[in-house]
Amino acid sequence: MDYYQEYAVYLETEKKAASNTQSSYLRDVRQYLQWLQEEGVAVETAAQSDVERYTHHLTAEHKSAATITRSLASLKSFYQFLGERGWVDHNPARGLSPARVERKLPQILTSKEVELFLDQPDPADPKGCRDKAMLELLYATGIRVSELIGLNVDHINLSASFIRCVGRDRERIIPLYATAVQALSDYLDHVRPQMVERPDEKALFVNMSGERMSRQGFWKIIKHYQEKADIQKDITPHTLRHSFAAHLLENGADLRSIQEMLGHADISSTQIYTQIVNQKLKEVYQKAHPRA
Repeated sequence: MDYYQEYAVYLETEKKAASNTQSSYLRDVRQYLQWLQEEGVAVETAAQSDVERYTHHLTAEHKSAATITRSLASLKSFYQFLGERGWVDHNPARGLSPARVERKLPQILTSKEVELFLDQPDPADPKGCRDKAMLELLYATGIRVSELIGLNVDHINLSASFIRCVGRDRERIIPLYATAVQALSDYLDHVRPQMVERPDEKALFVNMSGERMSRQGFWKIIKHYQEKADIQKDITPHTLRHSFAAHLLENGADLRSIQEMLGHADISSTQIYTQIVNQKLKEVYQKAHPRA
């Protein structure tokens, strides 16, 4: 019996798993089956101790905790499938706890690095004026890059200094600071009218072809100004989102307000910024306290 092939058919036709899920599960199972063969252990007779030995083997191979956790989930699914077919009478992966995956704290920019980064676009140049507006808006609001490029002109209210962001599941109102309002005003008044291809274009930010800015296009803009500013940290659109949240928290904003502006469904997602701020305070203490 080709258990691997049967499992592949099951994932595709019965489970209807996403293609990425199928690929990762099948890769994990294939590697496990190869290891069993090398160890001289049959799939049907493998015990819990064998699966534990396999996870130790992955650790010895310097696989990450996340990879080992996913592999264990794949094996549980695989053996559950074999059990439902009556091909095995036990699930040796059941009851095993995955390794705890340490959640890395996101990297943020310092306030000085943000200032340096936002000062890179040349507002006298049409492209620089647009880029300045995009970067100021991103740091002013902490919105996701998908939300940024999805903004339409009618989502902006400059007179009241806020944007209306249509997120993943609901709409939220986020205020703008004066510099962002000015950058947007300059772009809307002097640059966007010359950039748009069609008068009825709704997109707030467009590329040089007059069409809505893409994620890839904005990614290139971020990297261009990172190099220009000579900032060694790896800056992504999400770096500004993380920096926005951490800086607000540092300056006294409450978690609930930050959660609302970020559009987090669960406040536990927002609480990670408390860890970042606490870590920074600890680093300052270690450097500055005379007896530290």
